[in-house]
Amino acid sequence: MPLHFDNHEYTNRQALATRAVADAGLDALIMFAPESHFWICGYDTFGFAMFQALVLTAYGDLHLLTRLPDWRQAQLTSTLSDDEIHIWTEVEGARPTDDLLKLLQKLGVAGGRLGFESKTVGLTDFNGQMLRAALPDLIDASEVIRSLRRIKSPAEIEMHRRAAALSDDAMDAGLAVTGPGAFEGDILAEMQGAVFKGGGDYAGNEFILGSGPGALLCRYYSGRRHLDPQDQITWEWSGAYARYHAAMMRTVVIGKPNDHQRHMHAAAVDALEACEAAIRPGDPMGNVFDAHARVFDAAGLNHARSQACGYAMGAIYNPIWVDFPMFYHGNPLIMQENQVFFLHMILMDSDAGLAMCYGHSVRVTATGVERLSRQPLDLLVR
Repeated sequence: MPLHFDNHEYTNRQALATRAVADAGLDALIMFAPESHFWICGYDTFGFAMFQALVLTAYGDLHLLTRLPDWRQAQLTSTLSDDEIHIWTEVEGARPTDDLLKLLQKLGVAGGRLGFESKTVGLTDFNGQMLRAALPDLIDASEVIRSLRRIKSPAEIEMHRRAAALSDDAMDAGLAVTGPGAFEGDILAEMQGAVFKGGGDYAGNEFILGSGPGALLCRYYSGRRHLDPQDQITWEWSGAYARYHAAMMRTVVIGKPNDHQRHMHAAAVDALEACEAAIRPGDPMGNVFDAHARVFDAAGLNHARSQACGYAMGAIYNPIWVDFPMFYHGNPLIMQENQVFFLHMILMDSDAGLAMCYGHSVRVTATGVERLSRQPLDLLVR
């Protein structure tokens, strides 16, 4: 079976989750987030786009309700036994919440305090309305599993390191074909290909690549161009290994960099190092954003900086690899050892028409951070 962790790891996770459900005063938690499914039992599918739910009771019972196409998927990729996998009947007018109610009754928790995950792409508004109609007393418990997932086990840290190595390989591959006249499609193919050749996965969202005016965008968009002799190209990408991510970001100058680009680069590196210095277990996440803002504001780049400077990394599914929480001003959430974060220093100066973005992923240690990337922070010129 393509399980990425041993039985001890999954047994420990399920015990932690069962205790958390009980501590939350719930009789059961109905999980819709694919990340929760993957973390607790290895279940790996994009079938969350349809209705599916994983139920964990306060007694440790774990049962999946899904569609027929994901029956074998669950058998192959998860720790669930056949008796723990349930299929809802797919016909015109079907209401899978009826099958969910039957499952909850079978588990003896239908009349109890039930929590559910709402902060997820695994529960559409349509399905959410159907769910609430069937179970009007549901309690939002989106943070129960998410809070457990934030702290990575040693085995998970190793997955992040392997993802970071793939991110580094992708950067090397992209740089090797980047220069005046290069085609964006060739650069993207080399970067993505390096991840696949290294045994990695599709990332949680598309690799973001934009040149010219598109270098000032931090979202993927359709369309490819060739680089001019004097140009710029911004990359935001992530290697993914066993769904675990380690995102990175760079802007490459094509041709000769001007003084403003050099100034922006120096500020971006200073801000990145200031953010690393601000990451300490027991301190609030807002401190990291404030460190980023102080550097950019002192450099006269307030107009070009972002309102966030990074976010958590984890085993995450489409449509985005962001694994909340984020670094923004005033975020009170306390950082903890063995969290993994992506730090991105985004400078996009619309007045000058220039971008300069640098970032990589780090692990929180007992005293600071471990950089997961081997790449230097030099100004990239091709």
